Amino acid sequence: MNSLENFKLIAISLLLLAGLAACDNPGPAESAGKKLDDAANRAGEKIEDAVDKVGKKLDEKSEKAGIAMNDVEITTKVKSAIYSEPGLKTLRISVDTKNGVVSLTGSVDSQAEFDRSRALAESVEGVKEVINTLQVKPRY
Repeated sequence: MNSLENFKLIAISLLLLAGLAACDNPGPAESAGKKLDDAANRAGEKIEDAVDKVGKKLDEKSEKAGIAMNDVEITTKVKSAIYSEPGLKTLRISVDTKNGVVSLTGSVDSQAEFDRSRALAESVEGVKEVINTLQVKPRY
């Protein structure tokens, strides 16, 4: 059972206890029944509001976690593509991803390596944009 289901069960149990307590009060049966109905309606509205709030929070957290997980996955795939490319000095290239936007930083030896790094990053599924700030610094 998840926490939302546990919350519902607790709320329903409290509602039943409140109803039983109302029945113990002296007075006509109609009065006790009306009090029980009113209490049930108020509790139901409060439960519905609470469930809606919890549901929205869970949706927001799941969405944020999904974005973060996708970014980690994209970064891993871009690094893997760059690291498996012969000739690229992978220790001099850093990769970071935020909301699907990949940033390449560091340095490469030539314009060809600059272009190849960008092309590899752009080829990874889920990449929305590549910001390539690699510096071309030939080694002599």
